[in-house]
Amino acid sequence: MATMNEKDYYAILGVSKDASQKEIQKAFQQKARKLHPDVNKAPDAEEKFKEVSEAYAVLSDEQKRARYDAMRSGSPFAGGGASAYGGGGAAGYGGYGSPFGGSPFAGSPFGGSPFAGSPFGGSWAQRGRQGGSAYNPEAGADVVVDVELTPEQVKAGARKGVKYRRYEPCSHCGGSGSVSSEHAHTCPSCGGTGVIGVDMSFLFGGGMFQMVCPECNGSGKVVADPCPDCGGSGRRQVMSEAVIEFPAGVHDGETVRIKGMGHAGTNGASSGDLVGRAHVAAERLEGSAYKGFYIMGFVIPFLLLSAVSGVVSLFALVCLVPFVAGLYLVLKDDVLHRSGLWWKRGVSRMLSGAGNALLYALIAVWFVSCSSGMFYRPYLWI
Repeated sequence: MATMNEKDYYAILGVSKDASQKEIQKAFQQKARKLHPDVNKAPDAEEKFKEVSEAYAVLSDEQKRARYDAMRSGSPFAGGGASAYGGGGAAGYGGYGSPFGGSPFAGSPFGGSPFAGSPFGGSWAQRGRQGGSAYNPEAGADVVVDVELTPEQVKAGARKGVKYRRYEPCSHCGGSGSVSSEHAHTCPSCGGTGVIGVDMSFLFGGGMFQMVCPECNGSGKVVADPCPDCGGSGRRQVMSEAVIEFPAGVHDGETVRIKGMGHAGTNGASSGDLVGRAHVAAERLEGSAYKGFYIMGFVIPFLLLSAVSGVVSLFALVCLVPFVAGLYLVLKDDVLHRSGLWWKRGVSRMLSGAGNALLYALIAVWFVSCSSGMFYRPYLWI
């Protein structure tokens, strides 16, 4: 996700950098009426409406606009926290949260808030990295690495070296994201609420609505002086090496964890784990055999029920065709070099297919039996 200072809000609205408030409002009104999700059904309409709304939310407010211009110009005063405007951020923007409560788009003729759902609500702020200056500590994710093991290594155990890409704490800022400040600052754009208010009384007949703050991305906090090496996230992407030790008797799909060797968290949060997942080809059921076992299992109920009922012999012969095809798919998958676990998984897959087909087989045999009886005993129709 692009950060606030990476977006050209003037270009998004199609106005010049010295445009007046009336020109900004008019430009937004024209674009919003065309792009509103309840009016425009184009696939990208929601994303564009969100984008122009965000641009208007910043440029329509003098303080937010001044801060945005300072950030875009690289001013050293742009990242100074709420004090950059004498604390005006908290006073000027904090009042939006209270009077409107949980209905950010009160009075909208479209029924509810267009920002309440997934396209514009909380998930919007969670889709990517929380802006360059946003302070939002999140625990790092695990890194899963598949490691090939031979049957001999499965029996005796093995130590395997792996290389993988991950995020590690930034060495320049120590993982905090800030070069000199120990603590995050209250976001000057939203006053720490995580949302900003936009006056939409001139559009759609609505009043004030709230949207996720584009500067802090909803966290309410920003890094005062973002680290130039990591952009304020507190972590950088690197190539790492580790040795994973698999115990004797490990099987395909089983995992071994190494604590703290996964992705580092953002802004000093805890790191995830490195997860080594055993990949034993002789035990892995996949490809043609995976399909073949299922096809065989799916056909078996039809064959058995046809044999028990003693009817539809032609139907039984037809069912033999996919059964033989499934058997061929299994046999061509080098069955002579497969382990006992592979066969167990194959049988389990076959039973899964049989279970899905059983109901269909019962219905089919019952239907054919009834049809045959009615055909040979016409008196039942009298």
